[in-house]
Amino acid sequence: MEIASLHEIFLRSKGVVTDTRKIEENNLFFALVGDHFNGNEFAVQAIEKGACFAVIDNANYHIGDRTILVQDSLKTLQELAKYHRQHLGLPILALTGSNGKTTTKELLNAVLSKKFKTVATTGNLNNHIGVPLTLLSMDQSTEFGVVEMGANHAKEIEFLCDIALPDYGYITNFGKAHLEGFGSLEGVIHAKSELYQHLIEHEKTIFYNLEDPIQKKKLMTHTKVYGFALTKHNPASDIKIELTQNHPFVSVHFNDTEIRTNLIGSYNFTNIAAAICVGSYFKIDEQDIKVAISNYTPSNNRSQIVEKGKVKIILDAYNANPSSVQAALNNFADLEQKNKAVILGDMLELGAEAATEHQNIVDQLSEHGIENAYLIGENFYKTKGSQLKFKNFEEFKEAFPRTLKKNKDDLFLIKGSRAMALERTLELF
Repeated sequence: MEIASLHEIFLRSKGVVTDTRKIEENNLFFALVGDHFNGNEFAVQAIEKGACFAVIDNANYHIGDRTILVQDSLKTLQELAKYHRQHLGLPILALTGSNGKTTTKELLNAVLSKKFKTVATTGNLNNHIGVPLTLLSMDQSTEFGVVEMGANHAKEIEFLCDIALPDYGYITNFGKAHLEGFGSLEGVIHAKSELYQHLIEHEKTIFYNLEDPIQKKKLMTHTKVYGFALTKHNPASDIKIELTQNHPFVSVHFNDTEIRTNLIGSYNFTNIAAAICVGSYFKIDEQDIKVAISNYTPSNNRSQIVEKGKVKIILDAYNANPSSVQAALNNFADLEQKNKAVILGDMLELGAEAATEHQNIVDQLSEHGIENAYLIGENFYKTKGSQLKFKNFEEFKEAFPRTLKKNKDDLFLIKGSRAMALERTLELF
């Protein structure tokens, strides 16, 4: 079936679904195949649950007019998303980076929604499946799209750009994330910059942080840029943004407007500044920008403040890499609270650099004088230091209640890679 014909079916449907547990009447089901699942096996179930059609790529599961047989379901999903994006023709801002993508995306969505009917990436749907699903969630009423792009190997951002065809772009930063796939920090920079390459080749606009030397160097010859700086009176900045407070919540000033936020950590300054920068570019009223950012509250284990009795917890357990953990520890060390402790889980996908990077974090704990530290996971267990170490969460779970009662710490930072699921720690307080 041609993509144009499939698009007509899509437009008459209630939207695309890839999980039969989420099927609603008149959905268009795509049978995707992974290492541990075969969506073709659920085509019949999808139709029985109310799907209008099931797109499959295995003839053994063809059951008549309600199934659409294609060569590759995933590739067809991606082609349909690109076709739909071109059909709508709306402006799209893409963002990527090592840290802060999702928080920045949520802030951008909040600000842009003050002027446009905006659709943004839901949760963390930022890969070769998530980006197409995000594009297909947009319709004729959508006025602006915000698409988050994640990557763990080279050429992935380039591929996602070819699907989303962004008009605007922003890279949060370049850090030590997914080193196993990228090979080195230089590999990270090269891969994330694929967004810049796409935008420059198509003469599109780039938002950037003037104080990031890597971004400045890469954009020296590109004229369609709009930049921000956190240094007072930076003459090259298109908008002046000043930091005013970081104890514990971040506040900023831009022009004559002060914004008090629900975000913790100096690492969030650039995330906020990017949202202000984009809002300013699209001439969104300053008070609307202030309301949007002030009302944003982080969720999903990202820099959340959780209170358990008299204990206050900074829960930042959605993800972790060397750059983000170092930033979190720097901020935590600056907080004035006396009785502080950290719970850190292994940073994953670091490949050959795992041992070195975990030891660097342990050394940083000592440099900051953070004495009460609980380190969980095989990588941290192998490090040298006086901190309490546990091979796995079960060992930590057994020991932690006793040490908690003994030390009486009242401020905790919890951070680790997603697979460590350190939000489980909350049950132990």
